[in-house]
Parts: sequence; C-alpha cells; structure tokens
Amino acid sequence: MGLLDELEQEAQRRKAGVDDQDRAKQEREAAYRTQIEPGMAALHEYLSKLTQNLTFIKPRKIIRHTLAGYGDVVLQVEHEYDLKFINNMPNAREIRLSFPCLIVTDECPNVEVLGVTKVKTIAGAFQRFHIGGVTVTKKDNNGEVIAASVRARGRIVMMAVFNGDAESGAVRMQFNNFDQMGGQQTKSFTAELFNEALYDEVGRYVAREPNNLFREALPDDYRKQLRTKVQQEELKRRWEAQMSDRQREELAEMERQQGLGGKLSKVVDQVKGGSFFGRLRGLVKKDK
Repeated sequence: MGLLDELEQEAQRRKAGVDDQDRAKQEREAAYRTQIEPGMAALHEYLSKLTQNLTFIKPRKIIRHTLAGYGDVVLQVEHEYDLKFINNMPNAREIRLSFPCLIVTDECPNVEVLGVTKVKTIAGAFQRFHIGGVTVTKKDNNGEVIAASVRARGRIVMMAVFNGDAESGAVRMQFNNFDQMGGQQTKSFTAELFNEALYDEVGRYVAREPNNLFREALPDDYRKQLRTKVQQEELKRRWEAQMSDRQREELAEMERQQGLGGKLSKVVDQVKGGSFFGRLRGLVKKDK
C-alpha cells in the first residue's frame, strides 16, 4: 500500500470518528429538547406541589445522623422550603431545593469530653457542620481547653440540586446532608429514565419516606446468578436436613438394637452361670 493510500484510509477513519461524535452530540441535544427540558419543568412543578402539601400538613419527620466521637444528632424537619428554578441558561436547567432541620437538643446526648485532643476534635466537627453546643468546663494553666460539656444545638440545611443539560444529555442529582452530616449523594439519570416514576422517587426521598432512588437495579445475569445460588443453598439445606433425620433414625435404631442385645446378653450370662438350670432343678425338687 502506497503512502497516499495509507493517508487516505487514516483520513477516512478520523472523519468517521468525527461523524460519530457529531451524531452522538445531536442525539444528546435532541434528548435534552424533547425529554430533559420539559422534564425539568415537570419536576419543578411536582416539587412545588410536594412542598406546598408538606408545608400545610407538617408531618413530624425525625432524622438521626451519627457524628463520630459524639453520637446521634437528632434532627426534625422544619417545613420551610426554598425552591428555585433556574431556566435562563442556554441548553441547561437547574432546580435548587433547600430546607432547614432543627436539632432536637433534648433528644441529643449530653457528653463530657476530657482531654485537649478530644475536645478539639469534637469542637472542630461541630464548627465544620455549623452547629453549636460545646461548652468549655475546664482549662489548664496555659489556657488550653481540657474539658467540655457537649450537647448539639442549632440547625442544619438539607439541599437538593438537579442539573439537566444538552452537553451530557442527562440529569444529575445531588443531595447534601440527607443521609449523613456533611454527606453528599449524587446520581445521574438518562433522558429515558427521567419520568413521572422518577419524580415520585425523588419526592419520597425528599419527604424522608421509603424509596428506591439510590437502590441500584441488578443486571439480569447477576440476578440469575443470585437466584441459582439461592436455589443451590436451599437444596443443600434440604439435603443436610434429610441426612440429619436419617442419622437420628439410624442412631435410634442402634440404641434399640443395643438395648435388645443387652437383654439377650444378660440371659446368656445367666445360662452360662448356671442360674437358669439352678432354678430349673429347684422347681423339679419341689415337684417331687
């Protein structure tokens, strides 16, 4: 193959790659226009109705977040929702939802912390999460805090951010402080999955109701493997149960046989010892 032929083939390969990229980009932009953009508007409407109802009903929702070195910080949702829909960006939409949670101080542990390092660790954690409740009870001669009484108080803010854009052709969701203090949960959904069923899962997650938003669907092959493994374990348990029953029956039979054998052995011993014939002679004498 000549040099010109090689260059021509390479140019065709590169052109095909560019064409594929352009096609994929066009598909993402089409998915954004036809599914994601209207879907973001529908999600905003759904969240608006959801928060209005929650504000009116005010269900008591208690959340517990474990803080290392302290214990459970008990939170109660305050139904004061701030919902924003940012739709002035080209080829992108964003929804922001936030609401505060009050720390239920009376239900939080009251911990006495001793030692400079431990006090600094807990005080630093409280400061990082913007909560109060650290009361200094003792300092050393150098002014270092060596003892403190700790009981959480204040508020934390839960925030959910939803981003949909034409560049990715998907919707990215981010939740802060929902499942742990300072924790962040993220997940992306393709345009095909961005529908009313997903809005409902989002709503349940926001309202702290049972949901499957972050439960991953198992691949069919893996699901089949798990099902086969469960069936194998069930067969194994049945076989072991049958073997156990059989062993118990065999053991009972052995004990029964040993019991009969013991009785027979006693008779034989008596015969060998002459006791049986002795009794027989005694009976004969009596008859005479």
